[in-house]
Amino acid sequence: MVEEENIEEACRKAVEEDDGPKGVCYCFWGPIYWFKMLAVEMHWSFVFGVVSIYGINQGLGGALSRIGTEYYMKDVQRVQPSEAQVYSGITSIPWIIKPIWGLLTDVVPIMGYRRRPYFILSGMLGVVSMLFISLHSKLQLVLAILALTAGNLAGAVADVTVDACVAQNSISHPSRAADMQSLCTLSYSFGGLLGFSISGVFIHLIGPKGVFGLLTLPAALISLVGILLSEPQVSNFAYNEVNQKFHDAAKSMWTTLKGPDVWRPCLYMYISTTVSLNINEGLFYWYTDSKEGPSFSKEAVGYIFSMGAIGSFLGALLYQNVLKNRSLRDMLFWTQLLFGLAGMLDLMLVQRMNLRFGIPDYLFIVIGEAVSQMIYRLKWMPLLVLCSKLCPSGIEGTFFALLMSIGNLGDLSSSWGGGLLLHVLNVTRIKFEDLWLAILIRNILRVSPLCLLFLVPKGDPNAFMLSTKDEAETSEPDNIELASLIHSVDDKF
Repeated sequence: MVEEENIEEACRKAVEEDDGPKGVCYCFWGPIYWFKMLAVEMHWSFVFGVVSIYGINQGLGGALSRIGTEYYMKDVQRVQPSEAQVYSGITSIPWIIKPIWGLLTDVVPIMGYRRRPYFILSGMLGVVSMLFISLHSKLQLVLAILALTAGNLAGAVADVTVDACVAQNSISHPSRAADMQSLCTLSYSFGGLLGFSISGVFIHLIGPKGVFGLLTLPAALISLVGILLSEPQVSNFAYNEVNQKFHDAAKSMWTTLKGPDVWRPCLYMYISTTVSLNINEGLFYWYTDSKEGPSFSKEAVGYIFSMGAIGSFLGALLYQNVLKNRSLRDMLFWTQLLFGLAGMLDLMLVQRMNLRFGIPDYLFIVIGEAVSQMIYRLKWMPLLVLCSKLCPSGIEGTFFALLMSIGNLGDLSSSWGGGLLLHVLNVTRIKFEDLWLAILIRNILRVSPLCLLFLVPKGDPNAFMLSTKDEAETSEPDNIELASLIHSVDDKF
């Protein structure tokens, strides 16, 4: 055992001392060196878990699910865009209450295990829900929404465990916090790129219900992660103390959340997300309309969203290599401003201004989607790094899930607000006269959070660290193979 530890320590020192590939070779060997470095410092199974959950399940599976759901609501259930906007918010509710799943995995072990059973059960739930919606030819709308919500529940439970590993490793390896967020984002973006690229083809060949059938494979991968995960079994767990542990965890989260260093950035994150009204359903119906819009094919829609994934991927690369040490306020100022300006590309497209300049619809929307998603990713990356540093020791995973659920609550508010705006402006399946006004209102609201930048810290998000007073009282964490669980926090925020 001691010999293995010495070998691992020697590997770490070798990676730290090695300057890595240089020059032209970096283009090929650089990513491999980066993955090797993360695998040595954080353990290879952590990297495998992140790539599996973020890349395959959420990236690839999420892309197929998004396009499949868009066409399912439009062509199978035949709902109005404002209604589809509301329904998409309902199905995302499991992501909003992620702290509950985090508390369950942290506090309530099943058969002596804290992680493996939740992975296995969530994967099974995802498989059953996707099969249910894919095998019914005339499924009622309510049951379809329940099935989609169950699928999101499966993804949220798996996600909260990986988020815990990222948060805990960000505390134990603060210098690698940005690298870990980049790993998550790059995996998600690459998986999304692949998923969006093939989504339109599969929608055309097997229809949206067939795509839901394919989604059983990424869901099954969640169970596979649970089966392969090496985790020590908890012996003689006192289930009669579960209520007290829930109470202690909730008290610790509330104590941390009410601190100004925490609630101020959280408030900014919620408001900046909420006011950026989501009117994507109205734009999607317009994209595919044969009279008012450009009437894009299913394949074209998939390729358009894949360009957005490329933009997100480039945004993550840009942040990792150039912008990760920039001031948080400066980053948010420029990205929020550019995010509002990028929305004007949608306005120009709907008003057909691009045709006056001789730019085809497809080329114009591809550019707009890539630029918008790149800016959106640059806007969120520093906030994700900051959130990973705000987690108190002992409940890192649950608190990180709480912070992420605040963003998801903002997404829900944005989706419902966008649906209300589409309804008020009478944007329907066939009427798009006032869609331009909805886009203009959204773009103006996007830049309004600039006046709230005083809520976020000024400095480099990688330098922030939450201070705790009860470090000496924290218990030794569970040593599962998926991550290094460290509870000591020495630096101050």
